Amino acid sequence: MDLLQKGWFTEFSPDDLEKIKKTSSGDSKQLKSDGKEMGGAWPGQAFSLQIEEVLFHEKSKYQDVLVFKSKTYGNVLILDGIIQCTERDEFAYQEMLAHLPLFAHPNPKKVLIIGGGDGGILREVLKHASVESVTMCEIDEMVIDVSKKYLPGMAEQFGNPKFNLFIGDGFEFLKNHKNEFDVVITDSSDPVGPAESLFGQSYYQLLSESMKNGGILSSQAESVWLHLELISHMIEFTKKIFPTVQYASSIMSTYPSGTMGYLIASKDNRDVTKPARTLTSEEIKSMNLKFYNSELHSAAFILPTFVNQALQGSK
Repeated sequence: MDLLQKGWFTEFSPDDLEKIKKTSSGDSKQLKSDGKEMGGAWPGQAFSLQIEEVLFHEKSKYQDVLVFKSKTYGNVLILDGIIQCTERDEFAYQEMLAHLPLFAHPNPKKVLIIGGGDGGILREVLKHASVESVTMCEIDEMVIDVSKKYLPGMAEQFGNPKFNLFIGDGFEFLKNHKNEFDVVITDSSDPVGPAESLFGQSYYQLLSESMKNGGILSSQAESVWLHLELISHMIEFTKKIFPTVQYASSIMSTYPSGTMGYLIASKDNRDVTKPARTLTSEEIKSMNLKFYNSELHSAAFILPTFVNQALQGSK
């Protein structure tokens, strides 16, 4: 099925799309963690954006890559039929995924990004003066090249001298880097297909081994409206590895259901729900922050009752 119809792009849940195409039952597109199926990504719902112009559409070694100019959300990056970012609201996700761990840490110097080929997380990390080096592991170089051309506001820091790029598999990179990083950020797609490995216990064990004592990690952790079983599973196994594990949530207009979650963990007993460094209004302006602030940092960890009950294993 062509996702571009009469000037509109429609984002279907991958399992629903397989059923619509009648190519399979959709079982191969279920979310998975540690081999366990966690249901569809966002079954029974879809999201559409009106297109003004298709700017780029090719297949890389790994995935279908599409960029179009939308009528109301600016340029939009699509990977395998799923929205990754839009110019209008990308900062809401980039700032929270990056600044929750970075401000929870008292003095982050060395940072690792797994994924993040659009450059948005890199841009936010380098707003911290204490950061001395940033390494990115991105498996698909086409995503970086396309972002430089069509998402320049996100990809503006790829030429920064503090930046190091590794094109390849994050798993393999982590196996060869131990006790190196103060903060590790996983900016991944949903756990369908190859990205499933980034939502499993063995990956989080490698993350822990790559981090220094006192290190903090942040991972894209889905939506409480759609993926509570997956989130609960991730928190359960992460607590076996890290002494501190918390879940935060914030609004994200173009993610299905309108909310996005973040798993934050620390190698010590630090209270990651409170920023180690608070921002003044002048600092917020100088860092060009549009979403994150110190009050929102703490507020993001205050969850609805039904979420708390699910994450605590309550009935």
